[in-house]
Amino acid sequence: MQALQQSSDVLFILLGAILVLFMHAGFAFLELGTVRRKNQVNALVKILTDFSVATLAYYFVGFGIAYGVHFFVPAAQLKLDDGFALTRFFFLLTFAAAVPAIVSGGIAERAKFWPQLIATAAIVGVAYPLFEGAIWGARFGVQAWFQGVFGVEFHDFAGSVVVHAMGGWIALPAVLLLGARRGRYRDGRVNPHPPSSIPFLALGSWILIVGWFGFNVMSAQNISKISGLVAVNSLMALVGGTIAALVAGRNDPGFVHNGPLAGLVAVCAGSDIMHPVGALVTGAVAGWLFVAMFTLTQNRLRVDDVLGVWPLHGLCGAWGGIAAGIFGQAALGGIGGVSFWAQVVGTLAGVGWALLSGVVVYGVLKLTLGLRLDAEAEFEGADLSIHKITSTPEREVSW
Repeated sequence: MQALQQSSDVLFILLGAILVLFMHAGFAFLELGTVRRKNQVNALVKILTDFSVATLAYYFVGFGIAYGVHFFVPAAQLKLDDGFALTRFFFLLTFAAAVPAIVSGGIAERAKFWPQLIATAAIVGVAYPLFEGAIWGARFGVQAWFQGVFGVEFHDFAGSVVVHAMGGWIALPAVLLLGARRGRYRDGRVNPHPPSSIPFLALGSWILIVGWFGFNVMSAQNISKISGLVAVNSLMALVGGTIAALVAGRNDPGFVHNGPLAGLVAVCAGSDIMHPVGALVTGAVAGWLFVAMFTLTQNRLRVDDVLGVWPLHGLCGAWGGIAAGIFGQAALGGIGGVSFWAQVVGTLAGVGWALLSGVVVYGVLKLTLGLRLDAEAEFEGADLSIHKITSTPEREVSW
């Protein structure tokens, strides 16, 4: 029975890892559909290479920082638990690699290729694991401090703050340091850069939606702890986010397909303790928040965050951390065991650490290697200037 339980846990978390790995295809197609046609190839290449660099950084450095575990032993020893530790690494890696995938959408169309890969290594190797270890790895005494001060630990079941807010708030300094795409704001006007492909954008959204049930439900990391409540709360949050974005965005398809993602970002933290109605409200607030703040940042503040990753992941992730402290309360139908003020303090700490990390990593890169393509390369497009090929040929070979 013990062997069966162990092998079942390995299969459970492996399926979760595969689902979240598939979400990276969603990141790729969401970005591909949003950017202009001359940057589509770059969107695809970035997500795959970012994931590969993230794997190396997390395997050799980051996972050890976060959990005090390394794999520098003979393979026979790694197999002693049927490979559960390795499979858990694979699962948590897919979360870690989501952070640079989030950043990628904000800096699209004008960022240099190699400096971004260096940033990925620094973020996934050091910056992200330090916060991950503090919250999920029970390291550095952080959760013990929360327990002592608030009576409970900071609660983030599936990463509203640890993953999404971290990615969104790291992206904000990167976007500001890069500056807007050339021609985006000119002569006092906002010049629209419409998505190149709504179908690809929608495909990316749907892939992310499906994979998110692995992201949230499999965060139990043990088959005996699987929760139908997490699945239904995720469902209700995505529905709330979709409807709110549909109404607030006035039927705009870009908003409609990002609305469910906003809801899912927000529900991650409290999906295991909220009532489904609380998850619905959490998702609806997130959908409205994304539309309102995306419009404000793009049109009024003129922050050229191409995919809106700061409002989508940064703000909705922070809202999710706080929402867990609201709708997780027993008085509002939740399971309880969570403190509102612990959630506020933990969320603000995550935001502060992400901002500091983004400023340091991208600030240093800007001063040394530079972050931005030159004017000619940006005009030509990242596909031709970096990869020497376009997504579709200008003409077909006829013979």
